[in-house]
Amino acid sequence: MGQEKKRTQNPHVLGILLVLTESLFFSLMTLFVRLSGDLPTMQKTFFRNAIAAVIAIIILARTPEKFHIKKGSLPDLFKRATFGTIGMILNFWAIDHVSLADANILNKMSPFFAILVSAFVLSEIPNKVEVFSVVVAFVGAIFVVKPTMGAASLPGLVGLTSGACAGTAYTYVRRLGEKGERGPVIVAFFSVFSCLVCVPSVLLHFVPMTAAQLACLLGAGSSAAIAQFAITKAYKLAPAKEISVFDYSQVLFASLWGGLFFSELPDGWSLLGYVMIIGMAVYKWYYNVHIQPGRVRQDHENGQDAD
Repeated sequence: MGQEKKRTQNPHVLGILLVLTESLFFSLMTLFVRLSGDLPTMQKTFFRNAIAAVIAIIILARTPEKFHIKKGSLPDLFKRATFGTIGMILNFWAIDHVSLADANILNKMSPFFAILVSAFVLSEIPNKVEVFSVVVAFVGAIFVVKPTMGAASLPGLVGLTSGACAGTAYTYVRRLGEKGERGPVIVAFFSVFSCLVCVPSVLLHFVPMTAAQLACLLGAGSSAAIAQFAITKAYKLAPAKEISVFDYSQVLFASLWGGLFFSELPDGWSLLGYVMIIGMAVYKWYYNVHIQPGRVRQDHENGQDAD
């Protein structure tokens, strides 16, 4: 009995460990982007995606279906790639202008934006708990952004917009998944699309790099690729609603790198914002895993529809 229980729990535990691994390497990606120094954002974005593109293309080339795209997927692939590329460019710009922790937490607003976008793209009407979590998370984001009438708030707003674009991109990833599109196709299309978008700017405004800068950008691309594979495997082992909350550990890792490498310490308002945003993520996780299943069972027994 004990061994059977252990086998049942192992995939869940492994899924959590993989999410933590993904968070670590995505935080390392942001660290490498910052360490690469004063390079154009488009140049950083190109090198970050080039490695992922090569890996995804190699994986696709070794599959029986090769580079085949399912009928009807192309419009959503373009939308996912467009919003994902814009979000990444904005996120990389924000990384160079706000603390690593702030840039990470604002980008991690993406799940809350996804709830809003899903109402229009997937016709999924959010329930009261989701609406509440979005409102509180946005208030938390305001404390992080600290908007003013001047330009001082611009980097924070750019970081928040990157989260909005990422949330929209993830919504289209979900729709592509519902259509049965393969994961490597989605990754390859996005990565190649992003590189092509960056090429004109890179050619026109290329800044020669030192060996250290090139190493940092290659490190950013490699870290992002490892993180992507880890999160893909994690969600195959356990449901996203049960393990996605651990993704917010990325903010803790980013805070550590910011303190160690750049002497960055978040102020009181930012800390309050972190608590509100991460708190809502934990609340949604607890509701999805422990409360909602019981309510669904009870409503089913009573012959009613759940919220």
